[in-house]
Amino acid sequence: MKDKITLLFIVVGMTCLLGLTQFDREVWDVNAKLLEEKVSEMNESVETINLSELTPFEWDKVYFFYPYTPKETVYKTVGYEWDSISETVSEGMNQIVFLKKGTVVCYVYGYPANTGYGLSYTGGPYNDVASLLEINDDLLFEVKRGDRFIFLEKRL
Repeated sequence: MKDKITLLFIVVGMTCLLGLTQFDREVWDVNAKLLEEKVSEMNESVETINLSELTPFEWDKVYFFYPYTPKETVYKTVGYEWDSISETVSEGMNQIVFLKKGTVVCYVYGYPANTGYGLSYTGGPYNDVASLLEINDDLLFEVKRGDRFIFLEKRL
């Protein structure tokens, strides 16, 4: 009987550890999905929206990487490697990284037609690979609706 209880505790403990590790490793994916849901729930009458009010997670910086930025450059810009990411292969793709205190909390990647939404900041560059917005910046984005996705765009 003792062996069965011990085995049960080991199985439960391992399951909890694996579950916590899985969540920590994929928090950026979970938040990207939450952001996708929040965008899709926006009222049709919304013409502009504050990015900080739209995001269902806390962040303090967001990088909008330019097309074809190598993943090593993305890692260097944000300060660490967090998962195997892909490089964008065309101008129409998103590669956006939200950070909170230097930790990636959301990673948006792909074509807006596939994700249901897109984000664009065509403002001043942070450097030659990305534009940067911080939580205290003007975060008002224009909402554009297409047939297959919603596009949020910020211009200077």
